[in-house]
Amino acid sequence: MSALVKLADVSKYYGNIRALEGVSLEVHAGEITCVLGDNGAGKSTLIKIIAGLHRHDAGTFEIEGEEVRLGSPREALDRGIATVYQDLAVVPLMPVWRNFFLGSEPTKGAGPFKRLDVELMRETTRAELHRMGIDLHDVDQPIGTLSGGQRQCVAIARAVHFGAKVLVLDEPTAALGVKQSGVVLKYVAAARDAGLGVVLITHNPHHAYLVGDRFVLLKRGAMAGSHAKSEIALDELTRQMAGGSELEQLSHELERAPVPDVIGGKHIETPEESA
Repeated sequence: MSALVKLADVSKYYGNIRALEGVSLEVHAGEITCVLGDNGAGKSTLIKIIAGLHRHDAGTFEIEGEEVRLGSPREALDRGIATVYQDLAVVPLMPVWRNFFLGSEPTKGAGPFKRLDVELMRETTRAELHRMGIDLHDVDQPIGTLSGGQRQCVAIARAVHFGAKVLVLDEPTAALGVKQSGVVLKYVAAARDAGLGVVLITHNPHHAYLVGDRFVLLKRGAMAGSHAKSEIALDELTRQMAGGSELEQLSHELERAPVPDVIGGKHIETPEESA
């Protein structure tokens, strides 16, 4: 099966700064590709390239077998790539249905009688959320009153409704508790089961391993590893992401050194000796 999105040896530079170098990944329909890395690993730059915000400087970027150089997020969206950022791009005081169609509002009537088709937006929002298994009682409530996990789920359902083939999620569980993270991961899996290719950006290997099919590890803008789920265990994935040998070296450095019993030529009594 050909990949929906394929990056091969992609690099991005900002002047003399290397943001990404030699990064490769594939996104297939019905699979979740997890991109893991610590802060400054290059995850945000990778998102911006896939989303069409920035153009890559080297390597190849293919969408369904066609090599592209995206010029804008709208161009990426037209090709079926939807990106859900951490801030979700929602207006907190607007109702759920209004945010669901934000920027793509259907209208009815013509000329001076042209107006928003509010009833269609309400019914479509309600139906799409229900189809994704999202139980929301009132689509007229301001989206700002929803929990962080519920807002993430609405954003995922919106991307699915507008025909996304590839869904890019920027750390959807970063600011959520355990229960809300579980809710979001459930709907990420639902998007995969609906046939979408999902790119999950995260720094949490435990969340990634729960839903991921492929794992790409980034470190300082370069690839530190690429594995299928069948090839790597959670402990090894966590070790590689945490730095592996660097973490072991740090643990040795932080080991408590024995306290010398002589300071300035004077013997220091231990508690046992003083007793």
